Amino acid sequence: MTESASRRVREAATDEAARLPYPYLLFLGDATEPAFAKTAFGLRDWIPQRWFGEWACAEATVSTGLPRLTPAEARQRGARGLVIGVANVGGVIGERWLPLLIEGLEAGLDVVSGLHAKLADVPELRAAAARLGRRLIDVRVPPPGIPVATGRKRSGKRLLTVGTDCALGKKYSALALARAFAARGRAVDFRATGQTGILIAGGGMPMDAVVADFEAGAAEVLSPDAPADHWDVIEGQGSLSHPAYAAVSLGLLHGSQPDVFVVCHETGRERVLGYPDYPLPASKRRSISPSASVAARMRPSAAQASA
Repeated sequence: MTESASRRVREAATDEAARLPYPYLLFLGDATEPAFAKTAFGLRDWIPQRWFGEWACAEATVSTGLPRLTPAEARQRGARGLVIGVANVGGVIGERWLPLLIEGLEAGLDVVSGLHAKLADVPELRAAAARLGRRLIDVRVPPPGIPVATGRKRSGKRLLTVGTDCALGKKYSALALARAFAARGRAVDFRATGQTGILIAGGGMPMDAVVADFEAGAAEVLSPDAPADHWDVIEGQGSLSHPAYAAVSLGLLHGSQPDVFVVCHETGRERVLGYPDYPLPASKRRSISPSASVAARMRPSAAQASA
């Protein structure tokens, strides 16, 4: 694929993200596990100017600590969107959520989701949005025209965060590193690869929604040629040792061709989140080795760090 064609793919993703209805009311669904509410926590921590509060089902036990507002109250304060702040296993829209999401539409809010399940595929939501003239916005939709990877070495520098599991700091580490690069006067871009990162950055590539054959190509499009002193800090996804999500991790590692990768791990976590039969690697060396092997093949000079 030519650079102009790759640019059109990136611009399509950026145009869609520009339509996001900031500021938000954060919806926590019926979450009882904080790790599955990582979208809400990420938005709370990284774009404080773009939210007004939180809302949740009565069954929820997770809170971001933000003011609890109804959609009507949030709309009165200037909110324009109700964003689903939950990233559950399988990315499904809970049945118990529907009355609350419809209440958000009725209050004048668009509904934004980063789940795999599409809002418009839910008949009740589709009918309510049509009746009220509101939008249902899914950000976990890749742009059209993503190419198969070329494997071509691109100019510029790239840092990729990788991890031993899901929801343990790859996005936060990438955002913090990008902020630190900028504070030191370095030319840098944060490259979002998941729904939360896209909502924070206003654009990116939803890597786990890309067809497998095009994963590495999507990573190439996300991080194009750049000046020699420019850094792309790329948000990692999943884990190479994850029983369900290793495919996206591998495609992202191949296509990113990182010069540096940062391994993220949560001290004290012993089992894969949501998969209690799968222990995490017992040593840091075993955690780093798979990523190091792949990175060395794609970028022989790749260096590593741990977080």
